[in-house]
Amino acid sequence: MALHPVKPTTLRTRESERSLPEVRAVSTAVALRDLRREHDGREVVRGVSFEIREREIFGLLGPNGAGKTTTLSMISTRIRPTSGDVWVYGKHVVHDVTAVRRMLNVAPQEEALYPSLTAAENLAFFAELYGVPRRDRPGRVAEALEGVGLAARSDDRVGTFSGGMRRRLNLGCALVSKPRLVLLDEPTVGVDPQSRAHIFDAVRTLRAQGMTIL
Repeated sequence: MALHPVKPTTLRTRESERSLPEVRAVSTAVALRDLRREHDGREVVRGVSFEIREREIFGLLGPNGAGKTTTLSMISTRIRPTSGDVWVYGKHVVHDVTAVRRMLNVAPQEEALYPSLTAAENLAFFAELYGVPRRDRPGRVAEALEGVGLAARSDDRVGTFSGGMRRRLNLGCALVSKPRLVLLDEPTVGVDPQSRAHIFDAVRTLRAQGMTIL
């Protein structure tokens, strides 16, 4: 099964021939070179190569089992590649793990929310977890709520939210640290049309703010 890197409207199949110094240029946000991952003797990701430019919205398309989540996990340093290389803003995901983690954040497919807390409390918790200075947290929480269209529900417990609203808040939790790179794993799966529109609007806003989105 194939894993296809794409822009919003353009299929990208070209493998770059850039040298390592060029790959590490500031204008390249993410670069993959012949990335492979094996699990239990099976090749899950097979020789994936692509580049993402700064402030680009970039998508990976493929059927279930094609290796999309595994690829994101390698970019985020959650798992190590079997072979190949990944650079995030010039930092290698194996050799510069701490530096890479400081530059990105992930909105996972599985919701990482606390239903007994309010939307604002969830965001404040993650802001603290990500090391956002205390004085900056209220502003970051307010920005994230506004960005995902949940400002009016900031004091409501997450346990009362619809599935689409929880997905939007899940995205908001990835934004409070203001990362340079945001990784979204199936961000619109199972959401209603209104929530999908809010998520797409949020992604466009992130790009306008200088972030790169995969």
